[in-house]
Amino acid sequence: MADLQRIVDELALRLGRPLLLEDGHQRVIAYSVQDGPMDDVRRDSILRRHTTPEVRAFLRAAGIHEATGPLRTPGAAELGLLPRICVPVRHDGRPLGFLWFVDVGPAMTEAEIAVTTAAVPALALALFHESLASGLASRRELEAVTGLLRGEAEAARTLVEAGAFPPAAPVTVAVARPLSAEADEALRLTLERGLLAVRRRLSGHHPLHLVRYDHGVLLTAGTTAFPEEMRAALGAPILIGIGGPRPSLSRASESYEEALHAAEVAAKVPELGRSAEWTRLGVYRMLTGIPGGNLHPGLEKLLDDAQHRPLLETLEIYLDLAGNAQATSRRLRLHRTSLYYRLQRVEELAETDLRDGVERLSLHLSLKLARLSGRYHPSSVLSPEGTG
Repeated sequence: MADLQRIVDELALRLGRPLLLEDGHQRVIAYSVQDGPMDDVRRDSILRRHTTPEVRAFLRAAGIHEATGPLRTPGAAELGLLPRICVPVRHDGRPLGFLWFVDVGPAMTEAEIAVTTAAVPALALALFHESLASGLASRRELEAVTGLLRGEAEAARTLVEAGAFPPAAPVTVAVARPLSAEADEALRLTLERGLLAVRRRLSGHHPLHLVRYDHGVLLTAGTTAFPEEMRAALGAPILIGIGGPRPSLSRASESYEEALHAAEVAAKVPELGRSAEWTRLGVYRMLTGIPGGNLHPGLEKLLDDAQHRPLLETLEIYLDLAGNAQATSRRLRLHRTSLYYRLQRVEELAETDLRDGVERLSLHLSLKLARLSGRYHPSSVLSPEGTG
């Protein structure tokens, strides 16, 4: 409810006129400071939290339940009702409430109505979120999920006791992170809207969610994550990281940390695709916790000079293919003689010996670590299809 009140207060301040928000049953749920014209209906609505049946019938007849955009409703002196602007609040077409302005002293301008309409999506999300969580108040759910991701055992008990998550079910956490976006309110609304849609689709898996400043989090009961459902609902290009399942909700923070790492790896290693599962990251699982400065000393010389990138790409494919020269030539569409020349140049510049297994392992791991640290950005030649 705090989010609703904040949005209502901010909108009233921007417009310089009072407003009132009702739910779909025309019960008052939030209102701003009433420092403008006030009729009997507005006064009674605030005092009693609802209007009379006669007023509700009058406004229903004016078409407020069918309206999909701002609607001017007439006054009715016999009901103590001044003219109003009604702005319906809907989420995915579902009516959730009504935003009301007294339309006198002075009447609202088209510019003011446009400002109000722009605020409706945020109100709709806040209203819809209030209805979630199977009886657990929205604010309590957000606080509990936040605590859960910090590893607080009490948060898990709160969610289970409220019926928001089954007591004996395993939990899997997924993280959705936009490919490239500034952390702002528009991003937060996009993530919030998309994750709410995912919750509706996956209601049988007892989903919970949380939106943080630059990513969204989805928790589901079971050992299966849902990257395709998340991608479809969020719409915008996103990266999805999926943590490993945990046997109980109290250990969700462990899956969450893995999901964050998986999303980070997906951002740095494009050939993994737009989603990455922690349990399938192979060597990258071991490297995510190692500082990026621990590289093979000879490789540092190649990384510092952009002209050596073809040598690095050749070396990485050669090592990925277990030193198979024929397969490497085929992947690179490179003559075997040219391949051997490049590998020889790597040995000379990096002062290494590719016949030494320990050296090959050190070079291979260093290349992967350089990817994660952002120092090495191979071209599309390293895609699984080798279409470079």
